[in-house]
Amino acid sequence: MRHRPLLLLTSTLAAGALTLSACGSRDDGGKSDDSDGGGAQTTVVIGVDAPLTGSLSALGQGIKNSVDLAARTANKNKEVKGVTFRTETLDDQAVPASGQQNATKLVADKSVLGVVGPLNSGVSQSMQGVFARADLTQVSPANTSPELSQGDSWLKGDKKRPFKTYFRTATTDIIQGRFAAQYAYNDAKKKKAFIVDDKQTYGVGLASIFGQEFKRLGGEVVGTDHITVKETDFSSVANKVKNSGADIVYYGGQYPEGGLLSDQVKKAGAHIPLMGGDGIYDPAFIKASSESNDGDLGTSVGYPVEDLDSAKAFVQNYKAADYKDPYAAYGGYSYDAAWAIIQAVKSVVTANNGKLPADARAKVTEAMGKVSFEGVTGKVSFDEFGDTTNKQLTVYQVKGDAWKSVKSATFKD
Repeated sequence: MRHRPLLLLTSTLAAGALTLSACGSRDDGGKSDDSDGGGAQTTVVIGVDAPLTGSLSALGQGIKNSVDLAARTANKNKEVKGVTFRTETLDDQAVPASGQQNATKLVADKSVLGVVGPLNSGVSQSMQGVFARADLTQVSPANTSPELSQGDSWLKGDKKRPFKTYFRTATTDIIQGRFAAQYAYNDAKKKKAFIVDDKQTYGVGLASIFGQEFKRLGGEVVGTDHITVKETDFSSVANKVKNSGADIVYYGGQYPEGGLLSDQVKKAGAHIPLMGGDGIYDPAFIKASSESNDGDLGTSVGYPVEDLDSAKAFVQNYKAADYKDPYAAYGGYSYDAAWAIIQAVKSVVTANNGKLPADARAKVTEAMGKVSFEGVTGKVSFDEFGDTTNKQLTVYQVKGDAWKSVKSATFKD
């Protein structure tokens, strides 16, 4: 996704080494390729929370590795003089209770000045309060549920930011759901949609927004239903889809169930495309189906990383690092999330005469709102809710055994 030094920097570091504070730990070990070659180093930890095991581990591993690459790059380039960045990665297994426990553990480590993650919006709900009480910055590369940043009443137009410590590099479902509906109706010429969700925060919200926009455009929602995560028999839903006369199925949820639902809808005799959000945009969606997925559609935040000039160095450096797992759908956003934390730390140090202040966590959170740089995924900055200002999205279509991009655009109302 980049190097060179991977980003256009927005601030310069004041001279002078960092001193040890309560929010950093002294690294007294031997010199390494990441050290500045002289003087004591202060270690700043970037926490990572993601599903590293279980059905969503492919996405979680990509998040973990991409944050690691950002930390390595910052150390190699001596991005913040006197600071060595390292990562602490915890597995939430896509379970909210595990995420909350991980948040508590990360808060207890005073060296942690920012956290990247989690993947799931439902998990994030359990973590936000823990981080906020500790003034610890959280930047998700994948959360898309609007209520995380705009409050429970966002749908009524009453937007209030619940936690000042919460940021994200992925755009919200307000945009993704509407973008998908506009493509389905205007580009794919679909007029009758059957909508299914997995009863989870992410899936319900995304499906609801898609349905509202689809109807606003003139389309008809001919049926709705729900499935349960980790179940495998969706034949009753598939038959409802067939009997509804729908010409497209929209699914709000993740790829393990999405792939099976697509498979069973087609086996039921409804040879229509299934469309979903970034939760299904993964090779595992295709592998989950024994039927051909040709024509199925998925949206994802941003433009294809491989097509971005800003991401070429990242792709090259990720490959060179020889990680076992691919960076997957959220690698670029994870790198940018980590780099935003690094830039916030740099800004705090600069403003404090080259020293890490005792209230570094609160200062980093304050600095995050002003972060702005050209990242792997494009311009990285945040609005008054902590949401990314980047509203680029892409529609992908299954062709053969792979996802292929069919339309990339910046969302406009």
